[in-house]
Amino acid sequence: MTTGADTTLSSPDDHAFFGHPRGLFVCFATELWERFSFYGMKFLLLLYLTKYHLFSDANGLEVLGGYAALVYAMPVIGGLLADRYLGMRKAVVFGGILLAMGHLGMAFEGEQARYQGEQVIRDEGALQVFYFSLALIVMGVGFLKPNISTIVGRLYGQDDPRRDAGFTIFYMGINIGAFTATLLCGYLGETYGWGYGFGAAGIGMVVGLVTFLRGQKYLHGLAEPGDPALLREKTAIGLSREWTIYLGGLGGVFVAWQMLQFHGAVGTTLNVLSLAVLAGLGWFIVARCDAVERSRMLVLIILTLSTVVFWALFEQGAASMTLYADRVMDRRLLGLELTAAQFGSLNALFIFLFAPLFALLWTVLGSRGLEPSTPVKFSLGIAQAGLGFGALVLGASMPGESGLVAAWWMVLAYLLHTCGELCLSPVGLSAVTKLAVPSVVGVMMGAWFLATAYSEFVAAQLAKLAAIDTVDGAVVDVGEALASYTALFSDLLYVGLGVGAMLLLVSPLLKKMMHGIH
Repeated sequence: MTTGADTTLSSPDDHAFFGHPRGLFVCFATELWERFSFYGMKFLLLLYLTKYHLFSDANGLEVLGGYAALVYAMPVIGGLLADRYLGMRKAVVFGGILLAMGHLGMAFEGEQARYQGEQVIRDEGALQVFYFSLALIVMGVGFLKPNISTIVGRLYGQDDPRRDAGFTIFYMGINIGAFTATLLCGYLGETYGWGYGFGAAGIGMVVGLVTFLRGQKYLHGLAEPGDPALLREKTAIGLSREWTIYLGGLGGVFVAWQMLQFHGAVGTTLNVLSLAVLAGLGWFIVARCDAVERSRMLVLIILTLSTVVFWALFEQGAASMTLYADRVMDRRLLGLELTAAQFGSLNALFIFLFAPLFALLWTVLGSRGLEPSTPVKFSLGIAQAGLGFGALVLGASMPGESGLVAAWWMVLAYLLHTCGELCLSPVGLSAVTKLAVPSVVGVMMGAWFLATAYSEFVAAQLAKLAAIDTVDGAVVDVGEALASYTALFSDLLYVGLGVGAMLLLVSPLLKKMMHGIH
């Protein structure tokens, strides 16, 4: 049987994309457009709910938190189904179709909400389309997101020296998509109409799906199912296993559709799952691990729990920080006035600028035996997430004549958050593969993504602490709103610094418990 590495290395187009297989371009372009569609709507979502459908801050944040949590939880299931049955190509195509339908459905605005006395009259039919579109996106990301990355890995042999560079190029596609989408869709949505912003995101996803379908020959069959006969087998409902999976995916859309409308459902589900996973891991560590394995697994659980704090702070970007930019900030920057959603592009911009510098920094420090351990990097990441809110607190103490905060403080906040991300995120999944007992690597990877999903839910709950009453989606008293956001950001500053300091203090112990793994 020919391996993926052999197929790729012997193909005539092997060096057709910056010295890499052409299949990398197919994955690069697909992921770029998928991230374009995802980020194109992410920073518009809360503004759309609060300014067009006149949701309260609290209700809008519940929808955002539930949606984001489900988006990060579903790839665990989509990855498992692709590994065992569908193969990556079929999973990506199915996910891409769901995503395109979902994003295009978001373009349907319906009638704008209005007040009738003190009661808000909303277009309930349009809202059902909205919730259903979000559910399609949730399931679409679940099938597409984990599997497009897996295809990239299969384009290279295990010892191919181009592998890391290939993934670097691939992740640049993610950030190009995030950067351009947040600028373009954020501008269209807030300037010309929400449907234009969401519609542009949908068109981007259609382009990505077409790119993937047209580029199949460059994947050399590496994304096909491992056992096609297994997919053709009949299940208990009389359908082939493949169509049973698709039907189950559509069933998942309907479940997510309902969960997104009942605010307690997502939180309760996450709480139950988290407790069950912790209990199961606790039993496994006590009953099945030797002393070294037990020690490493405990470190991994501590690091995983710490990421909940980091991402709950970091994900304020699409929540309280977007509302802050919309309501209490002078959005003029270098002679241009940006929309509130466009500030979300700063994260991707700073990743472009600083990711190579961080990679170089760790390499130089490593050559001198000075590279920080994984726990220290985590503590630095969490502390910088806290410091980002410190920038906004400091800016709030120096408002302009209009009472608004200068936009440069938001730029500094995103810079600190991104530097924190570059300390923590790249080493996170690597820590899972290195510290987990081999028999439960998959479980721990699922636990890692569950922690990320949980952090999205926590982020929304934190943002609700600064919920403000609005009239037609606008604040009445800018000073009062600024005070509310500053109180929240002050708390988040201390949370980030406090958790970062505690993790730094115990990092020598955690490093010792890792037993030689860095």
